Amino acid sequence: LNAAPRRPPRQHVRFLPTPAPGDGGAVELVPTMVPVLADHPLVRGPRFRRLKIGAGHRLDVKASGVFVLGVGHGNKLLTDLYNCHLTKVYTVGGLFGKATEDFSDTGKLIEKTTFDHITREKLERILAVIQGTNHKALLMYSNIDMKTQEAYELAVKGLIRPMEKSPPIITGVRCLQFAPPEFQLEIHCLHETQQYLRKIVHEIGLELKSSAVCTQVRRTRDGVFTLDDALPRTQWDLQSIRDAIRNCRLKVKTEIEKTLG
Repeated sequence: LNAAPRRPPRQHVRFLPTPAPGDGGAVELVPTMVPVLADHPLVRGPRFRRLKIGAGHRLDVKASGVFVLGVGHGNKLLTDLYNCHLTKVYTVGGLFGKATEDFSDTGKLIEKTTFDHITREKLERILAVIQGTNHKALLMYSNIDMKTQEAYELAVKGLIRPMEKSPPIITGVRCLQFAPPEFQLEIHCLHETQQYLRKIVHEIGLELKSSAVCTQVRRTRDGVFTLDDALPRTQWDLQSIRDAIRNCRLKVKTEIEKTLG
């Protein structure tokens, strides 16, 4: 921001002494527009000395994808979005045949197993069980009587979700790619951490009578924000950030009004 072009300094009227016409050496005061020295960069210093920036749902060092930041007034909007408890979507890669201490493919190897018996049908059966179990937890933590009109209206709007802190909940999971030993999942979840998703991959391997490690965790959606809204590192400049804020303003406002009323 401080490297951006500055607005021109203000002008004010000063009466400056000017030689009067003729050779008498007389001086007269002439009104003249001159810049206000208080606006000079050497006088006022950097225009922005303090800029508050807040982080949304964090990503750990082994994860990538959408990471939302709030600038200035956007910090309050970040809090409001957090209180909406919106779903996040991840693309998670896995590798059958080994287990590590931290459930990632870069961790210390503790076991190797076979995986020839694993099929896509068996994997999708396990995913269906995980989704069903988490669906029950979602209804339990949403604290809504499912037999009421309120529950019906919330379900139509897609607003059934825990409105308080809860354990991690997977609202949807499906297999995107299956090419043993590699596979890729799409996971929709609430209140998760990236380490929790790596553990899910490990547990899937155990359920399939094998083992598995996580090779990738990439967040593709965080509430209303998607990869299309994200700025790659090459676009971390003032104009791109201003455009991104402007483009997202309406849908952030709409989501907060819809969920928090």
